[in-house]
Amino acid sequence: MNTYFPLFINLKEKEILVFGGGTIATRRVKALLPCGAVIRVVAPEISEELKQLAEENQSLTLEYRKYKPSELQKPDFVLAATNDENIDTIIFRECRHKGILVNVASDKEKCDFFFPGIVQQGDITVGITANGKNHKKAAEVTDKIRKILEEENL
Repeated sequence: MNTYFPLFINLKEKEILVFGGGTIATRRVKALLPCGAVIRVVAPEISEELKQLAEENQSLTLEYRKYKPSELQKPDFVLAATNDENIDTIIFRECRHKGILVNVASDKEKCDFFFPGIVQQGDITVGITANGKNHKKAAEVTDKIRKILEEENL
């Protein structure tokens, strides 16, 4: 069993490459944008919400195309959320070969990092994970911590 180390990282101007333009990709991009990352989404089809976010944010660009094997130069992170297990696996292998941190949305075994539940209240930021095993439990704990921080008005 892997135990993941909680790490808070400065994403300002870090290059993040997202393959996939659906619900999961949209949710992840929305979580990353406020942190100042430079995000490029590559997908043949991209959600309306991502299109709107790209119009509002210069740090988000969209490329309407499929992943091309061996295209990865050296982004800081890669997110694979294509809804195609074979493509996600190819992306994972290329990232591993090139030493690029990767998160494959559909397979926790192919993730170097997870997206935690996030609670922010003022200067306090709390990240919650169940090591990729129980998203419902992590969401419940996230809601409880959010309520505690709101009640304490920290």
